[in-house]
Amino acid sequence: MRKIAAVESFFSPEHRETIEKTAAECGFTVDYFSDGHLPADQAADYEIIYGLCSPKDIKAAVNLRWLCCSFAGVDAYTSDDIYPHPDVLLSNSSGAYGVTISEHIIMVTLMLLRQMPVFEQIVRERGWEKGLPMRSICGSSITVLGTGDIGTNFARRAKALGAKVVRGVRRTKKAGDPAYDEMYTLDELDSVLPKTEILVMALPGTKETAHILSRERIALLPRDAYVVNVGRGTAIDQEALMEALNADRLAGAALDVCVPEPLPKDHPLWDTKNLLLTPHISGNMSLGITRDLDVELFCEDLRNYAAGRKLKRLVDRAVGY
Repeated sequence: MRKIAAVESFFSPEHRETIEKTAAECGFTVDYFSDGHLPADQAADYEIIYGLCSPKDIKAAVNLRWLCCSFAGVDAYTSDDIYPHPDVLLSNSSGAYGVTISEHIIMVTLMLLRQMPVFEQIVRERGWEKGLPMRSICGSSITVLGTGDIGTNFARRAKALGAKVVRGVRRTKKAGDPAYDEMYTLDELDSVLPKTEILVMALPGTKETAHILSRERIALLPRDAYVVNVGRGTAIDQEALMEALNADRLAGAALDVCVPEPLPKDHPLWDTKNLLLTPHISGNMSLGITRDLDVELFCEDLRNYAAGRKLKRLVDRAVGY
């Protein structure tokens, strides 16, 4: 019997029932490794690995044909060097995280606009200041850099909250979701930044996206602009961002990702002005809907794989997504 290794800890009994039912329909059995580790002496038994398997454990899976990651960003899994042979298919779980991460973006954006970090400090010191200026998503000019599932889920919510304009920036200029009022290519980013009040970054980690928000591009943003990054810390020139925030050349930023991770306790990012920092928690498996969707998407592609169809969330390892 063909076998699947499910290397994850979040599966409920209902999730296992769904996975096993779909696997049986497709001619597979399933073994679970809830500690996140696939033992080397068992790895060769599996044709498919689903979940959060360490890259160092994959080489021993000599009969592996498909690695389905239970997360969206797969930059650590694109190198041919980690695989037992070059023909292994790689897919991600893009589509499972749009709800949870877009809600995080809305949360931190509102916190910045409504001065919550400042009010938190005032209250901590038992003050009672009411006069701080506030802004709103309603009427704002927003640029979304990265228009995949996460960026688009945010764009829909921003429009529902009354954003004046939501611009999407992507690799190509093909039509986007109706939530976007305008669509631009990455080559046009410099022309978009000066008219951006809220810049949301939801990019994968690739060579193309490394330091895409460079020192020069940070300087193009208005002084009252906010930057929110939930993609990869490598997308921003972090030193330049800290300098801009500390010099009040930006209104503020919210970073759920940074370089390095975890952030050392003595890193200057901790003390940067007007910065809302969270420890890469915008996604994860914290919401039930994320866990349910993740299993649903895997089962959908398992049926595709068994039928010889192209995987819906197949990753081009050369491109990175």
